[in-house]
Amino acid sequence: MTTDPAWRTSLLQGHWFKHLPLLLQDSLLELARPRELAAGQYLFQRGDAPCGLYAVLTGSMRVGAISSEGKEALLTLIEAPQWFGEISLFDGQPRTHDALAEGATRLLWIPQAALMACLAQQPAYWRDFALLMSQKLRLVFIALEQQSLLTAGPRVAHRLLQVAAGYGEMEGSRRLLQLSQEQLALMLSLSRQTTNQVLKSLQQEGALRLGYGEIEILDLARLQALACPVNV
Repeated sequence: MTTDPAWRTSLLQGHWFKHLPLLLQDSLLELARPRELAAGQYLFQRGDAPCGLYAVLTGSMRVGAISSEGKEALLTLIEAPQWFGEISLFDGQPRTHDALAEGATRLLWIPQAALMACLAQQPAYWRDFALLMSQKLRLVFIALEQQSLLTAGPRVAHRLLQVAAGYGEMEGSRRLLQLSQEQLALMLSLSRQTTNQVLKSLQQEGALRLGYGEIEILDLARLQALACPVNV
């Protein structure tokens, strides 16, 4: 299959793909298939069988779950050039959460069977996928610690910094985040009112500008100071 050169250009913006062995990069691009999702369309749902690995090219994916009572747990929004879906690659178990398109979204899809065949031929590549998963596990541990030890202000500031840096996948930090206050509150398990109070305070201090469905970072140093309080 002929691959689109733009795929490589887009994926090289991310640390994980950029640091893969060139042969593995080539193998993934050869196996890749494009996927397009409309806003609100599910890619997979909790309990679905493993279907492979994905990378976001444009748009974003909403990963979480909704209880039988209709309460939503939003774990994260996955944006370009992030990869996801690797947990089921390791254990072969059903999907742990729902993944749906936040808006019109373009993905690259590496089918499960094809990727497993590639790894069977080159088992040394398993380490690269383990690094992808371990980075996310590290972020989960940090979030759990912060939920127990930090107040709302530092938690909000830290998550904004994470989103701006693509959770460690991007060089530098974006200043304009396509992120609503409701989404931020859900990701942090904070009330909408508490999240709004923190953001309004940061806006008054000149650290942020709040817009409709977006947050612009104006003072990165102020956010960094708030996210790393001297006394926890």
